[in-house]
Amino acid sequence: MSVVFVTGGTGFLGGYTVAELLNNDPDVQLRLMTRAKTREQAVEKLWRGLQLHMDGEAFYRHLERVEFVLGDLHADGLGFAPDVRKKLVGEVDSILHIAASLNRKSAKACLNSNLRGTLSVIQLAREIQDGRGLRRFSHVSTVAVCGHRDKEVVLEDESIDFNRSDYDPYGRTKKFCEHMVRELLPDVQKTFFRPSIVMGDSRFGETTQFDMVRAFCVIADLPLIPLRDDDRLDIVNADWVGHAIATLHMKPTPDHMIYHLASGTSSLTTGVIARAMAGALGRKPRFAPWLMPSFESLVNTVGSSRRKNPVTLIGSLLKVFLPYITYDTVFDNSRAVTELGRAPVPFDQYCGELYRFAKKVGYEFPYAPMPKRPATTDTEAAA
Repeated sequence: MSVVFVTGGTGFLGGYTVAELLNNDPDVQLRLMTRAKTREQAVEKLWRGLQLHMDGEAFYRHLERVEFVLGDLHADGLGFAPDVRKKLVGEVDSILHIAASLNRKSAKACLNSNLRGTLSVIQLAREIQDGRGLRRFSHVSTVAVCGHRDKEVVLEDESIDFNRSDYDPYGRTKKFCEHMVRELLPDVQKTFFRPSIVMGDSRFGETTQFDMVRAFCVIADLPLIPLRDDDRLDIVNADWVGHAIATLHMKPTPDHMIYHLASGTSSLTTGVIARAMAGALGRKPRFAPWLMPSFESLVNTVGSSRRKNPVTLIGSLLKVFLPYITYDTVFDNSRAVTELGRAPVPFDQYCGELYRFAKKVGYEFPYAPMPKRPATTDTEAAA
């Protein structure tokens, strides 16, 4: 039996990873850190995170292997009582740290969640390693640690350069998180996962994460798209990323320490993606890259407004994501593809369904209410 301490397991990417662990490894037990006041609230949060991946019956069946640890990344010692922490130190054999602030505009949010929070998780790992020993510490990072790039194919071991400028507080703090893990856990086996733009599921159109999806839908709907049609966009399907994280974390000896979870050199161009998305509605996109300076100026103006309305929301999203859409940079994924034996699904194969679903639900996922627990059978009761 393997006991894995997981942070961020009720979030979007965390839900994919936790579902993979529960569905495919019957010997894994999870200690799921959750920001909730009661176990009932924690169960409801997990259901919201897993209902894309399983029905109510499967959820309750897997719930038997999940123990919730009520805590908070922002609290001293993660907010654990001494007896809770002692229990974790005595039973956890690996840590999978997924939780992070994705707020690319707020330095405060990134500082508190990403830096302070990661330091607290590292301190827990240090206690476990100094006691019974820690099998692995896996940190879900981001390709944003690579900083400003342009027209490049970036390799894992050439990604971080502290002399290179960063796009935002998110990339900056995640870069230093990797540095802390390396410096403070030198004697622990480590794995760093760096996803690129994670968007949609290759198996169906449904998603619970809409920020980047909305930005892409807005651009695809423009009568003239102010982008170069031959720029590459490194977009990767969430189901492949979740599978990669879960599989490589549980592998006794992964081949590498760092993995780009990306589309790599197979990344599609803006033109291919735009035609696939517009084709979902029977339209043909028209590109006007000469409009980019005016478009950027408009986005910066609208995105900086303090007003709260649909227009400023879209402007805010585009202001954050536009640098990652226009820098024509991809992240070599050959390590992960070779080790997993499968590659990500090209975005144009599923973006039409994602586009239609996002528009249908108005960029808000219709969460199902908490299901009733299945009745216990006589056989189960006797057992």
